[in-house]
Amino acid sequence: MKKNSTVITIMKRELSAYFTSPIAYIVTGLFVIASGILFFNTFFLINRAELRNFFGMLPITLSFFIPALTMRLFADEKKSGSLETLLTLPVTAFNVVLGKFLASFITGLTLLIPSIFYVITCYIFGSPDIGPIVGGYLGAFFLIAAFNSIGLFATSVTKNQIIAFFIAFSICILLTLLNQLAIFLPSFTVKVVTYLSAMTHFESISRGIIDSRDLTYFLSITALFFGLTVQSIKQNGSGR
Repeated sequence: MKKNSTVITIMKRELSAYFTSPIAYIVTGLFVIASGILFFNTFFLINRAELRNFFGMLPITLSFFIPALTMRLFADEKKSGSLETLLTLPVTAFNVVLGKFLASFITGLTLLIPSIFYVITCYIFGSPDIGPIVGGYLGAFFLIAAFNSIGLFATSVTKNQIIAFFIAFSICILLTLLNQLAIFLPSFTVKVVTYLSAMTHFESISRGIIDSRDLTYFLSITALFFGLTVQSIKQNGSGR
């Protein structure tokens, strides 16, 4: 119970820090503008009431915006020295990382809230298939979790927010575009590289196809970078 209370306390503190500062609002505003351009480009220019373009570019847009949300999580505390102070308290590195992960994950999900307007618009002016819409949001759920864990890891290894952003962005965009880069690689590596691409698995889920291999991929990426973050934070504390 005490451990759960610690995680919740850290999560609430981080959420409060997000929503009492301009960071979350600036990032959300820019995301709304970017996603709105993608949606209304299809809606007005192609005259189609669908979310295909919005979801099709979502992995690329999230590769930028999720690192922007996570870049300060540990970098700020490492720079100020408050992380070392936090780790001297009766709290484990796992709990600290979990609390911050949950806060950044929730904040990441709030980026999608304005897109509900796009769904409503589609149903007012057309008859879109509900399957790809539900699949798109489900895929976004797992994608945000994976990119958040990458962002957490990046911010745990540096005191500089800008460096943390570029580390996370580089990893996220590379994972996203691996399927595109595969065409330049030897044929025997294409299958493996394509499987490692986040875009490949997101597109599969966004079509409304729920495959355990896609879910396993995102859960594995999330768990891998979450674990690496815990180990990185342990090196800053007492090893707990």
